[in-house]
Amino acid sequence: MSGDPLIVFDRATIERTGGPAVLRDLSWTLRDGETWAVVGTMGSGKSTFLEAIRGKHRIAEGSAAWPWLETLRRSGRAIAFPAEIMRSVSFKEESRLFSYSGHYYQQRFEFADAEEPLSLEGFLRAGSNATDDEVGEIAERLGLAKLRELSFIKLSNGQARRARIARALLAQPELLLLDDPYVGLDIAGRAELDAFLGELVRAGQRLIIAAGEDAVPQWVTNVLNLGTLDPSRKLMSYPLTRWGEGRIERSEKRGEGLEKQSNPLSPSRNGTTLSPAGEGVENQSSLTLPAPKDSEPIIELRNVSVTHGGKPILSNVSWTVHRGERWALTGPNGAGKTTLLSLICGDHPQAYANDVRLFDRRRGTGESIWEVKSKIGLVSPELHLYFPGSLTAFEVAVTGFYDVMTFRRATEEQTVAVNELFAALGIAELAEKRFRRLSTGQQRLILLARAAVKRPPLLVLDEPFQGFDAATVQRMRAWLDAEVSLDQTMIFVSHRPEELPGTITHQLSLADGRVNALSTF
Repeated sequence: MSGDPLIVFDRATIERTGGPAVLRDLSWTLRDGETWAVVGTMGSGKSTFLEAIRGKHRIAEGSAAWPWLETLRRSGRAIAFPAEIMRSVSFKEESRLFSYSGHYYQQRFEFADAEEPLSLEGFLRAGSNATDDEVGEIAERLGLAKLRELSFIKLSNGQARRARIARALLAQPELLLLDDPYVGLDIAGRAELDAFLGELVRAGQRLIIAAGEDAVPQWVTNVLNLGTLDPSRKLMSYPLTRWGEGRIERSEKRGEGLEKQSNPLSPSRNGTTLSPAGEGVENQSSLTLPAPKDSEPIIELRNVSVTHGGKPILSNVSWTVHRGERWALTGPNGAGKTTLLSLICGDHPQAYANDVRLFDRRRGTGESIWEVKSKIGLVSPELHLYFPGSLTAFEVAVTGFYDVMTFRRATEEQTVAVNELFAALGIAELAEKRFRRLSTGQQRLILLARAAVKRPPLLVLDEPFQGFDAATVQRMRAWLDAEVSLDQTMIFVSHRPEELPGTITHQLSLADGRVNALSTF
């Protein structure tokens, strides 16, 4: 049975600083003993709502109250603002402790740590009075124990997210707010985190989570569904969404209308079994499929090995990709997928110490990094973290022609290409919005457009659908299947088999830095 009200929004209209209303006419109450999940379509305002709970945004109409604070003050706590008793974990760490804006993308692949003093250990301990045992226990539970001496900048997207959850918990918050914490985790990682969070809730930790409607944990007691305006417009054969002000679509206790969803990480795709890590081909590190007719290789890796601090990241990996093939690159977190892609995309310095051939030319034979990148379109969680928010969505897409992250003026031809692509993807109305004002899913959609805009010979799509709702995933799968031309090659990375485009022809699975399995569809 729910207890006293802790936070109350009464017909509140919530505005971002300097921006229009994001959430309108919102009435919601958090009561003691409740654990809420906030769900909704992409751009419906889930992240903004979590920020508003902390008192971050302006209440333009209606009211917001935190009776919880008065209760704590009466107990002797000196609390001025809601955020003082809460901790929030979202997609990106931007704080005085660490900011991606103070670093550059390729820096995470460089192995000299002298200029980056912040280790994971230092990150976890900053601002905390936690004991050594407490730090060790939380690091162990979140799979970070072996990474504590590693520079924070070297962590993968999933590792950094777990590190931020660990640091938030070490601060012992009254309320923990988690924005899509399962994004970027493999099946095992999602299950482990879900079990851990469930233990915390049962032990009394107050928690609110924003998640996809197909990923609401069983330990959640209440669901708030935020809707958006006009989700039914169509252009060509792709149903589009108009992103506007969010509003409550439904608010309910768990079990009163929310049907139990099927496992979104089922290891099959349209009846085709995908080999999970740890299964398939054993003790092989070199596998190559027969070349298609009249198709030349555009990627050739020959016994590639990468180490860091004496630890192997990739071990004797050989892989050949021919023009026009569509590859799924799979494997658990830490398998070496990101390192493998960084060798291909020209970002990893150890490419020069290995036999890496791209477009029939070996790396280190005089080509510049810009020559490599000119033929590749890339989207990845790591690239997303470093992208500046000051550009408009249109300007972000234009940078794809130049393979940079800074403003470049568009030519008339480029302007036409971007506008046509935005129209096809259903994002024309986002073109003039600042990148930082968009939801994480909308930002990823803009970066997908950036990767595709120059129609590169090679598309590298690393978790391109992170932050998408189910309808947008299906729409973008259909778009990739229809619009990626026969002479373009695609590498697609995802932990969710149902996200893979229908045109995928091959799968390479990595485990512990080695080729684990290979299959064809």
